[in-house]
Amino acid sequence: MKKSSFYKWEGDTLVLNILGTPGASKDAIGKVRGNQLKVSVTQPPRVGRATDHMVRFLADEFDVSRSDIEVVFGRKSVNKQVRIKAPSRLPGCIEPPATALPGPARIK
Repeated sequence: MKKSSFYKWEGDTLVLNILGTPGASKDAIGKVRGNQLKVSVTQPPRVGRATDHMVRFLADEFDVSRSDIEVVFGRKSVNKQVRIKAPSRLPGCIEPPATALPGPARIK
């Protein structure tokens, strides 16, 4: 898969640009839109609560703890950037870093 501009690796940390959709019918990782990955969450957009819900959802999806996810910017915006430290699982649209050992645990 060709590397896209919606994410980059900084060592073992994944930096991900997100287009958030709060108030959706289900939590889901969607398609890439330009330089962002669409992520929908069921939580309505209220004072950063949707972002908190998104962090919990992404922690489960990437198999990391919530404390391993940092919201760099966009806590109260649909346009966000997050840093995910050493994700154990990746969606198909994200390649593991070049330095990672290949293995089934790296790909969802």
